[in-house]
Amino acid sequence: MAYDADFGEWVREHFAALGPIEIKRMFGGAAVYSHGLIFALLDDGVVWLKADEVNAPLLGAAGARQFTYPTKDGKEMTMAYWSLPESALDDADEAVDWARQSIDAALRKAAAKKPRKPMPKP
Repeated sequence: MAYDADFGEWVREHFAALGPIEIKRMFGGAAVYSHGLIFALLDDGVVWLKADEVNAPLLGAAGARQFTYPTKDGKEMTMAYWSLPESALDDADEAVDWARQSIDAALRKAAAKKPRKPMPKP
């Protein structure tokens, strides 16, 4: 993964209608946060949007591609992130619509997690 700060600024401007977002470096790339939840990754000039069973089919139908990477043993792993569709690269309103769907996916995932049990007191 590779992150370019100039690309991060473009992302901030393109997603400005979302309100405040945070971009934090992670594994050579960067994670994009809204309200404390990761909704996108930035890598080599690509915005990868978080997806689930609700928005992944829509992203695929719009021509987005799923994030994949090779493992040490030669297999290909996939992640629940899809590229921002090409048509949204020049259309900030469309990009924000896709980003909101990814934020919704992040919220659904967070809501599905079981709450942690408190540690027993000694």
